Amino acid sequence: MNGTGTGVAGHVVVIGAGIAGLAAAHRLLQRGTRVTVVEAADRVGGKLLPGEIAGVRVDLGAESLLARRPEAVALAREAGLADRLQPPATATASLWTRGALRPMPKGHVMGVPGTASALSGILSGEGLARIERDADLPRTEVGEDVAVGEYVAARLGREVVDRLVEPLLGGVYAGDAYRISLRMAVPQLFQAARTHTSLTEAVREIQERAAANQQTGPVFMGVRGGVGSLPLAVAGSVRSRGGEIVTGTPVTELRREPGRGWRVAAGDRLLHADGVVLAVPAPAAARLLAGESPRAAAELNTIEYASMALVTLAYRRADTRLPDGSGFLVPPVDGHTIKASTFASNKWGWIAEQDPDTVVLRTSVGRYGETEILGHDDAELVEVSRRDLKEAVGLGAAPIQTRVTRWDGGLPQYPVGHHARVARIRAHVAALPGLAVCGAQYDGVGIPACIASAYAAVDQLGGDLEAVQELTAHPVQSLHGGAGE
Repeated sequence: MNGTGTGVAGHVVVIGAGIAGLAAAHRLLQRGTRVTVVEAADRVGGKLLPGEIAGVRVDLGAESLLARRPEAVALAREAGLADRLQPPATATASLWTRGALRPMPKGHVMGVPGTASALSGILSGEGLARIERDADLPRTEVGEDVAVGEYVAARLGREVVDRLVEPLLGGVYAGDAYRISLRMAVPQLFQAARTHTSLTEAVREIQERAAANQQTGPVFMGVRGGVGSLPLAVAGSVRSRGGEIVTGTPVTELRREPGRGWRVAAGDRLLHADGVVLAVPAPAAARLLAGESPRAAAELNTIEYASMALVTLAYRRADTRLPDGSGFLVPPVDGHTIKASTFASNKWGWIAEQDPDTVVLRTSVGRYGETEILGHDDAELVEVSRRDLKEAVGLGAAPIQTRVTRWDGGLPQYPVGHHARVARIRAHVAALPGLAVCGAQYDGVGIPACIASAYAAVDQLGGDLEAVQELTAHPVQSLHGGAGE
């Protein structure tokens, strides 16, 4: 291995062709390394999946890139998609709560307000009054980590968590705000909580700092034709640079070869590598590391995942009268089945342009611990989505086509203490020369976070630990894309 951090010698096998694995392969090829990517599925892209409904191209997985981080937009440009990057046509979202669609509040950090007035119309009078008490409460110690919901409820009351923080975090993690780590999910709030007594004062300082930095441009970006085209473009770039991508080929064994690097058994092939990037979900990574690092495997096996389903529905425009905006989020406390809906034809100009007479919506179903609803068949998920949409926006027309996309075990959970678990995994992996890990289970679940994780893994193979250390200290916050998923 090259110890300068500028390159990796020889041959590297990347296991996993989701966006993290593809980004790692792309970066390795830029540094002159020979690369083989091996993927168990019959396609690349993982949770980024292009598709179509009623003849209209859509995303059936993640639909937007956080543009305030550089990694995803930069990779899209490097892969030849610069002219297809497109911000949302509208980013005005709503909350479906307390029996009505209400405008998404402004002036908050992941649902945590700087002032009570920021949540006027969302909370009850009692809930707003509870926020005002924050300034008079004694300091709440957060220690090494604390659950988002626990900390925010202690400072501002449960209504803030249940009506706003929960649906926003649920859109990112499909998780439970009272379990999710403040340190990992909202790192800027965690740091502020360690130095401020008042939470609302900390939020106002974060907002003032952001304003002083004068960040311009859209917060999120899409890709004309769908974010699902990003991994296809990166895979094309990898191949054009001489990289090999093998799909439909599960890796069954990963072994160190003393003095020779690594042996990778993939289908009927036996690959020999100087380095390996393990870019697969935690359960698969645990299986592959069980022989070489039982302690890393044991830690990986403790990472839990949430499952969810996306229901995509196409309607005749003449049959629909949707509100303006990108869609709405749904607090679990209101007792509805769907957790969000995206008005895809409103949100993305490229979808509306394909067929002006067709309107595409999607809903998401399933949160951490909700197993019963996902046991229903596709027709039942469509029916409950239609029922909730009728109640929320009055949409009673029959769709012309529907699609249900299930993401079983799709979203890693970041409970309290997750940062320490990730540090332990990386410490165990670091004891194995020529091995690095990356993916959504480590430093953030969003696309930029996965790409940053991949680049840090490549640097680690080259002997440079600075990027890994930076991610450990400052995980990438994964924001919600406005409304939907």
